[in-house]
Amino acid sequence: MSTDTDHAAATAIPSPAPAPAAKRGVADPDEAREFLAGFHRETAAAGRGEEAFEARWREVRTQIDRSGTYTHTLDELTWGARVAWRNSARCIGRLYWNSLHIRDRRGMFRVGDVAAECVEHLRSTWRGGRIRPTITVFAPDTPDQAGPRIWNEQLVRYAGYVMPDGTRVGDGRTSGITTYARSLGWRGPGGRFDVLPLIVEHERDGVRWFPLPRNAVHEVPITHPEYPQVAELDLRWHAVPAIANMRLEIGGVTYGAAPFNGWYMQTEIGARNLVDADRYDVLPDLARLLGLDTSSERTLWRDRALVELNRAVLHSFDTAGAAITDHHTESERFLRHLGREEDAGRGCPADWSWIVPPVSGGLTPVYHRYYDAYDEAELRPAFVLDDEAVQRARGETPVREG
Repeated sequence: MSTDTDHAAATAIPSPAPAPAAKRGVADPDEAREFLAGFHRETAAAGRGEEAFEARWREVRTQIDRSGTYTHTLDELTWGARVAWRNSARCIGRLYWNSLHIRDRRGMFRVGDVAAECVEHLRSTWRGGRIRPTITVFAPDTPDQAGPRIWNEQLVRYAGYVMPDGTRVGDGRTSGITTYARSLGWRGPGGRFDVLPLIVEHERDGVRWFPLPRNAVHEVPITHPEYPQVAELDLRWHAVPAIANMRLEIGGVTYGAAPFNGWYMQTEIGARNLVDADRYDVLPDLARLLGLDTSSERTLWRDRALVELNRAVLHSFDTAGAAITDHHTESERFLRHLGREEDAGRGCPADWSWIVPPVSGGLTPVYHRYYDAYDEAELRPAFVLDDEAVQRARGETPVREG
């Protein structure tokens, strides 16, 4: 199971622009009732029936009438976060949705506390390489106060520097957030794999950056089982993909900071992160090291280099003892998930263009079928891509309404 935003991740679908900040914390009673009905219906085996639902709904409606919002029980939060993952149409790794580990930190909103808990999230999910799907949920938006925000796309990302001559060093995807971090006072060493600081904001504290301790970031050097020269490229990647720029929406309550992780599928690293032309673009250098004929596209040198890079990623993670999956295995697991959902009488929303892996898609069983149509606006609970976080990541300054 993976959660990288680049492909086949436990990423949820983008949403329309969020509501103005002044209205974000107001819970819609209809959304709250629909969520509670679903929660009680699916968890009825635990002793929750219609009578329990009606009693809980009266409590929630009273809270909303008095304060404009309400507080989820831990059971409701847990079920809501897990179903948000189950609803993620772009995620191929949803077989494990019901095992998501919840770290309830809803009492925390100060930026220093949020950053410290993000570090602990990375440490606690690692488990010696047996990475556990985990989400840490911080204080929600309320009518009185917006919750904290994490502006990084992921808890761990590498910096991308734009040189005076226009060339790039590092990850081209992160040049905007790197520039933003530098404007706040961060000074990176200028290398290809400099770990960016966490950038956290809350209205009481403003925006602050926090360096990630080295012992919280587990990195894997990339080597190849047959071609030792691959090590000359001096490549690496971090082992825990933890999405940080999505809002968790449960029953009309919005948690603006709720970082979550799974583990990587090798194609995310070996077919996107290290390969995309606007990122690390390593295939030309790898092909030369492997002695491939790059004189014509008809030699399929890119394809051959791509497969060897994916082999290298799997080999490297296995050697390091870090959890990772491959696209063939995960495709079969997704169809198992699909069957379970059908047996439970539920649809399984899926975005074909994201479910099909970016390597050898036609060789996987997920390629040869269609999936349920879905309406982005109706997938709730949900992880929703935050437009303001996306703008921050691009180095833009969002205009806030309200």
